[in-house]
Amino acid sequence: MTSPAFPLKKEKKSVWRFLVNELKPRGKWLTPFNIISIPVIVAGLAIIVFRFIHGIGAVSNVSQEIPWGLWKGFNVITGVAFAGGAYVLTFVVYVMGVQKFHSIVRVTVLNGFLAYVFYAGALVLDLGKPWNIFNPIIGNNFGANSVLFLVAWHFLLYIVAQLIEFSPAIAEWLGARRIHKILTGLTLGAVIFGITLSTLHQSGLGALFLMAKEKIHPLWYSGFIPLLFLVSSVFAGLSMVIFEGSISERVFSDQITENDKKTRKEIVLSLSRICAFSMFIYLFLQVLVFVHGHRWAYINSQMGYWFMLEIFGFVLLPMLLFIQSFRKGSIFRARVAAVITIVGIVLNRLNVSIIAFRWDSAMHYTPSWMEIVVSFAIIFIEIWIFRWFISRMPVLRESPSWAKNKH
Repeated sequence: MTSPAFPLKKEKKSVWRFLVNELKPRGKWLTPFNIISIPVIVAGLAIIVFRFIHGIGAVSNVSQEIPWGLWKGFNVITGVAFAGGAYVLTFVVYVMGVQKFHSIVRVTVLNGFLAYVFYAGALVLDLGKPWNIFNPIIGNNFGANSVLFLVAWHFLLYIVAQLIEFSPAIAEWLGARRIHKILTGLTLGAVIFGITLSTLHQSGLGALFLMAKEKIHPLWYSGFIPLLFLVSSVFAGLSMVIFEGSISERVFSDQITENDKKTRKEIVLSLSRICAFSMFIYLFLQVLVFVHGHRWAYINSQMGYWFMLEIFGFVLLPMLLFIQSFRKGSIFRARVAAVITIVGIVLNRLNVSIIAFRWDSAMHYTPSWMEIVVSFAIIFIEIWIFRWFISRMPVLRESPSWAKNKH
């Protein structure tokens, strides 16, 4: 499926006609995904409107004692880890020059860009006074000494950097040749800037918990939390690339060239190597923290068993599967390992931010059904927009000949 190129010299009416035509839905409506997602999105939007009218307490179980709920713990802290594939792959392709991953760079950057935009939106929902989200930007009580101030600016600037990285695809969609040349020239600078920002805020999200030493269970708290968050974002992001790529290969098979389809196996197995190596580093750090912190006394308890399930079931097991996948050339094992890793990252981030946070308190947080619906609604809306980009722009399919000749 291809989209008509839009020459910028056309009249304004042609511009409007082109954009309206591109906004029209395409394909079948009665698909399993649409049937499931549309009611959830409608319900989620209704709850969001209700939340802004009546306040966060009307739809959420967060409180003054437990201010961090599902929208922060899942949509923001967990979601940002899954967007880590963008900075890893752009570094590998644009900085290290490994061109075999080039065919999946755009789709990974698009996924990362949408993830950051929507998870920033989820953060707005979880603020008691959502208008205060602009304070770090406009200078109204900057809070420059806060880690959250740095994370806020990193978020904003990284979204801009990813937009620049993806913008050549938009220019190709519009047929804007001159603009495409300029934007392509900005790509390397945006990539380097974006990698720097991403590594800082991935670790910065972990640094937020350094001030909560008395509130987080000792098995999950350490001074290495920023580094653990950074390292885990590598295999979290690449596992999401493997998982999302497996789905895209089926759903958007008409967009992928035969040559790219042939290289998919090699790409997945190479990503498995990186995942296995980064997971080994993560396990080594966890063992180091565990032994150095003398935490054996916590193992024989419910939280201790829960911790061992996370480490052995969702880090060690998928790491071994990743190793087997590239040794035996098994894409199936890589995909299974990716799914287990994704579940494990969700578990780890929720453990740090919710489950093991104030674990000994008499009052425990459980998300309301409305929080759960909104969380899924945000994900579904992101997928809808992701699908819109894929079906119209050269993200998975090849760029037009005039754009390829410039590289």
